[in-house]
Amino acid sequence: MGNSDYKMAASGDALYNPTLVGGYPDLAALNSALSTNETPVGAHATRIGSALVAAGLISPEQLNQALELQKEWGSRLGDILLGMGWVKPQAFYRVLANHFQLEYVNLIDQPVDVSLIDKDCLQVYADGLFLPWKRENGELWIACVDPGSALLAAFRATYAGAHLVMTSKFDILWELQRVAGAEFSRQAVFHLAECEPERSASIVVTRQQKYGFLIGLAILIAASVAFPYWVAIGVNGLINSFLLGSFLFRTLLCLMSCGEDSGLAVTKEEVAALDDRDLPVYTVLVPMYKEPAVLPILAAALRRMDYPRSKLDIKLVLEANDTETIEAAKALALEASFEIIRVPHSLPKTKPKACNYAIQMARGTFLTIYDAEDKPEPDQLKKAIVAFRKAGSNTACIQARLNYFNAEENWLTRMFTLEYSLWFDMFLPALDRLEVPIPLGGTSNHFDLTKLRQVGAWDPFNVTEDADLGLRFAALGYKVGVVNSVTYEEANSQVGNWIRQRSRWVKGYMQTWLVNMRDPVALIRRVGLKGFFSLHFFLGGGIMSGLAYPFMLIPFLLWSFTRTNALHAFFPMPVLVISTVNLLVGNSFLVYLSMLAAAKRNHPSLLAHALTVPAYWMLMSIAAYKGLWQLVTNPFYWEKTTHGISKFTSAEVLQTQAKDEVLQTQGKPCNL
Repeated sequence: MGNSDYKMAASGDALYNPTLVGGYPDLAALNSALSTNETPVGAHATRIGSALVAAGLISPEQLNQALELQKEWGSRLGDILLGMGWVKPQAFYRVLANHFQLEYVNLIDQPVDVSLIDKDCLQVYADGLFLPWKRENGELWIACVDPGSALLAAFRATYAGAHLVMTSKFDILWELQRVAGAEFSRQAVFHLAECEPERSASIVVTRQQKYGFLIGLAILIAASVAFPYWVAIGVNGLINSFLLGSFLFRTLLCLMSCGEDSGLAVTKEEVAALDDRDLPVYTVLVPMYKEPAVLPILAAALRRMDYPRSKLDIKLVLEANDTETIEAAKALALEASFEIIRVPHSLPKTKPKACNYAIQMARGTFLTIYDAEDKPEPDQLKKAIVAFRKAGSNTACIQARLNYFNAEENWLTRMFTLEYSLWFDMFLPALDRLEVPIPLGGTSNHFDLTKLRQVGAWDPFNVTEDADLGLRFAALGYKVGVVNSVTYEEANSQVGNWIRQRSRWVKGYMQTWLVNMRDPVALIRRVGLKGFFSLHFFLGGGIMSGLAYPFMLIPFLLWSFTRTNALHAFFPMPVLVISTVNLLVGNSFLVYLSMLAAAKRNHPSLLAHALTVPAYWMLMSIAAYKGLWQLVTNPFYWEKTTHGISKFTSAEVLQTQAKDEVLQTQGKPCNL
């Protein structure tokens, strides 16, 4: 399926561009002005707080506590009250409108006039939380959340005499999605494919790659007919030499990581030294699809984050037709720092497309992604900020490490834990030290939002989107670091579910390799020889290992048990020796490296299970061939991984549901 199959009617590509068009001021300068906008403190904040107390919306004790938090966090009083969930947004903004002597408008009942929306200013509206509302008697009325916003002031200067009304943040977000959802969706799907088609997986294989493959295949067939013996030796020799090089490279990475805590090590003292008043707004994206059961667990994990709630911009990114999860999110009555983003239906229906849609309404300086079942360490956001400061201004992303909370559930979760320990504790930190492109994980990667937008965000056609993004960062000269903070996930405990997830990953790795190999010379110029060889031996080696493994293991087992001579025609003695040695050496490396990873992660109970890695790799091969088949037949299909199936997750869901029932009996308001 090609790019044309997904076309929408709208056009334009301004949303990811940090510079405004149409004569408006520079967005970076406006954001700077907005970040230094005077925080209402002292008497001003007290007057607003007293009005809220007088209206019976908060208690005097809550006001005093909020004023103390204001000194500690450096946030506006309203952001604190809303972030703590102590007041309903609509009620708060009505009081705020009265304080500023402005009319309050419910945009659901009195919607925005769509004809007033300037498509080139959608990002400004989202950042400033305002919208042109109506034109009456030739005069423009603007609905806003913050009358003191520098972005709003700059916009009003363009329309002399524009009048203000107040509304709630959620009204702005709902209306913005209503009036601009189609354009946001078009940008989410096609921005990268239109602006940088050579780096988009929307075309799976280019014409040049097809011709190269067909010519190579024709030469191989002709040579096999003429010289079958030597071709068999040559092809097997090349494949096995490449695999041996990949095994040796991975061993080198492990040896580089096992002696010390490589990567960006952030200490508790460095985290404690941060001043909460200096912390920026942090956007957290949580893309979900049909996962209502784990929502309470997710909310609890995010509430445990050691970060001022007034500075969290948490977006639950849900498909518009996923009414079950949307209603479950509303029923949780989450604080105002949580927002629901409804992603309109469009193809491809992938996680990166949903994230691309959501970042157009992101207001943070930094942004991270968590999956629905994730449990990040509470200080992870602060560690990421320290890591960004230590790594320098050229750093675009900080990757946290991933591991599993249900490692001991069954054999599959144990093997998955060994693999993740190897990947995130040893491989990625060593790649960081080598300063070569890092294939990011699918969650807990922390981005400088400006740089993320500069590279065009995620490729919605690549089903392993973050591995591709790490290489695009490297191509523009940006660094990616790995920090010593862990996010715990739910390891797949069912084989079928595991194969669905893994086949999608392998398909995405294949897409990433094909995209980057469209112009090998240009790739070397972008990432250097080290990066070029790392792409092949690390990413390519993983793909080739999965595809080649059955052709190495099955003949070896057949010969070992039967001593048959039937294989001699297909495996001449030199080929048999090369394949056997590589199989034994490769599996020995994998067992050894898995043991190293278990020891470093302090999982002694998993050491013995490392001996079963050869069996685990047979599952890898099944997933690899499924991924290859889908690459040919359905390249952009996102095969959904089911979460919440672990017995540990099920028990936690029951506990959180019981707590929710208690909260509901207390009449906690719904802010969503």
